[in-house]
Amino acid sequence: MSTKTIAVHLPDGAVREIPAGTTPLEIANSISPRLAAASIVARLLPIAAMPDQASVRDGQSPSGQPDSETRMYAAGQAGAPRLVDLTTPLTADTRLELVTEKDPDAIKVVRHSAAHVLAAAVLELFPETKLGHGPATDTGFFYDFYREKRFTPEDLEAIEAKMAEVVARDEPFIHEFAPREKSLEDFERDGDFMKTHFVTRFTSAGEQVSFYRNGKFVDFCRGPHVPSTGRVKAFRVMSISGAYWLGDEKNPQLQRIYGTAFFSKKDLDEYLERIEDAKRRDHRRLGKELELFTVSEEVGAGLPLWLPKGATIRRLLEEYILDLERKDGYEHVYTPALAKVDLYVRSGHWTHYHEDMFPPMDLETEQMVLRPMNCPHHILIYESKLRSYRDLPVKLAELGTMYRYERSGVLSGLSRVRCMTLNDAHIFCAPGQIKEEFSKVMKLVERAYRALGITQYSYRLSLRDPANKEKYVDNDAMWELGERVLREALDSLGLKYCEGRGEAAFYGPKLDIQLGDVMGHEETYSTIQVDFHLPNQFGLEYTGADGKQHRPVMIHRAIVSTMERMVSYLIELYAGAFPLWLAPVQVGLVPISERHASYAAKIDKELKQAGLRVEVDLRNEKMNAKIRDFANQKTPYILVFGDKEEAAGSVSIRTRGKGDQGSVPLQEFIVRALALVGNRSTAL
Repeated sequence: MSTKTIAVHLPDGAVREIPAGTTPLEIANSISPRLAAASIVARLLPIAAMPDQASVRDGQSPSGQPDSETRMYAAGQAGAPRLVDLTTPLTADTRLELVTEKDPDAIKVVRHSAAHVLAAAVLELFPETKLGHGPATDTGFFYDFYREKRFTPEDLEAIEAKMAEVVARDEPFIHEFAPREKSLEDFERDGDFMKTHFVTRFTSAGEQVSFYRNGKFVDFCRGPHVPSTGRVKAFRVMSISGAYWLGDEKNPQLQRIYGTAFFSKKDLDEYLERIEDAKRRDHRRLGKELELFTVSEEVGAGLPLWLPKGATIRRLLEEYILDLERKDGYEHVYTPALAKVDLYVRSGHWTHYHEDMFPPMDLETEQMVLRPMNCPHHILIYESKLRSYRDLPVKLAELGTMYRYERSGVLSGLSRVRCMTLNDAHIFCAPGQIKEEFSKVMKLVERAYRALGITQYSYRLSLRDPANKEKYVDNDAMWELGERVLREALDSLGLKYCEGRGEAAFYGPKLDIQLGDVMGHEETYSTIQVDFHLPNQFGLEYTGADGKQHRPVMIHRAIVSTMERMVSYLIELYAGAFPLWLAPVQVGLVPISERHASYAAKIDKELKQAGLRVEVDLRNEKMNAKIRDFANQKTPYILVFGDKEEAAGSVSIRTRGKGDQGSVPLQEFIVRALALVGNRSTAL
């Protein structure tokens, strides 16, 4: 009886005829033992034609593996690319890629395997623990555990040491299967309520359940995994937190242990250094240390109070962006922070967004609600008078305060709040003006980013999911036109961008500008949205050159996001050491002794008259203590002066990050400082 052969297509174009049941590891070894040693998992990709798949359709596997694995394998062939263990028998024609450390998917597999190593270590040390799940994340992995006794910091150290033992044992990850009914019986008998839930939810009656074993540890899992625990080389247990089972506070509270893993100790050390850098830059810590903002329980979560220094930074940012907009033809307006519910019903926000709005306030004859968006108010300003094509574009801008019901678990300092002031604007234009106005907005964004010293950002074109009729306005022609116009505008500007399907606003596509932090996380700050829907909802019109009524298009745009989020980003970008033009205190004055107080007053007056922000330290403290305190506040310039400086009309300059720069005439310092402020320089 002849053995069935299958065709395996390799990335270099070669096609190998091999016996069915051959594994990716065997193929890797036949190519190069070095490649086999470097491979972590394999990627199977569908091919246009896969002849003779009768054995797969019949649920049979030449290798004798259980039917469930054959079905899983076949599913991977029929659809998207799928990662599999190196020991997975190949049962049908396929395209095969061997995944090494260079592949972006490889680190996710290592981290998932590290989660299993963590769980194995926990059970060896604390066998009474019940297991939840342990997925890989963008930065590492976690595993949820149920244990009545809380894990201590000492326990975490012991767990990490035990993980090292599991790794040193180099235990193979073995893929096993068991009947679903038997698996449920075992989990229920042992009181593993979480595993019982997962098997019930993610498997079907009569199905074989997928498990992975390393040593004595067995876990319900679909994989894939690295070949053995020894491949989890560089890892660290990071922290622990609480998490309710299934996210419901009525359920038992779990203990979630976080960790991270990398291919090498060097990569791990670099990551840990970035973690420390992120802690140093954390805007919540710096906001407190630098006296920028505070949060009070008496006011409420997500409602920060701006302290004088933080308010100064915000005011400078607001003044800058308002001036930039005025020069670009925007007209600034003021609108109320609340309105009738009817307005948001008309705009569609109530249907698509009401869960993120605060509850309505019942007044005598009407219901009012705090606004989550400014656009309906600006629409009413547009329609407050007749418009002609000669008026277009109409650019209405506002630092508009909005209110959104963010859940308490996501609130964080200034970056996630419930009351926010958006650098908002709406451009009402003719369809033929969209590209030009879009281009102008893009140039405005890039100009603002340069002034703020923001260099790391990317563009994401956020599109709708056509299948989601509930989330998005159901108007295919509108969406197709909006998405096409945005693509054409981006292409004409020569900008590189990625596309995000399902990320659009409910009423139209948008371009999101993503800013990255020190850890590489990206979030949307600036956004530009093309909207054909709301002008229809409100029946907006303008008189065209033909004397007929036409419908304008709206462009929603925010150049620098909300004041709260942008200030939080700038705090972390500069680690609190703001460029001179944004620094709340630009110059600190340190008289050497009490007899120099009058000279301090003279310098203070001249600097303030020149427009600089100054703070004088007249405390009965030593000079070095005063200098240290100004330095800890990250003051750009510290001016020190005594008898010699007073006699010469000079100051001794200490520049942040550079130290003592010697003595210069006071007027020379003023000219130098004002030039840096005027140029919005990020250097001192």
